[in-house]
Amino acid sequence: MSDLPPCPECNSEFTYQDAAMMVCPECGYEWSAGAAEVAMEKSALINDANGNPLTDGDSITVIKDLKVKGTSLVVKVGTKVKNIRLVDGDHDIDCKIDGIGPMKLKSEFVKKS
Repeated sequence: MSDLPPCPECNSEFTYQDAAMMVCPECGYEWSAGAAEVAMEKSALINDANGNPLTDGDSITVIKDLKVKGTSLVVKVGTKVKNIRLVDGDHDIDCKIDGIGPMKLKSEFVKKS
């Protein structure tokens, strides 16, 4: 479709350029084109347990049983997660796991599928 990056706020693919700014028509977020490049470089710094670079929208597989704090639930080895989102912080992957719900994961406990 287009070579423009998706919206950093809502991840919409329908962004457009207005002079030096990038605009998302769905959420109304505006950012500079240079900031999008910096965000893409930052996300390239996150690697899985095998050293493969992760990006937004990737699919991953959990490589270790992970206990969910505050519940008796466990994310089992081999659980596949689709459409991840990379974020800053200690837990650098935002995702939604079927049967459990929204989760934050550390990249050291996943591998790229």
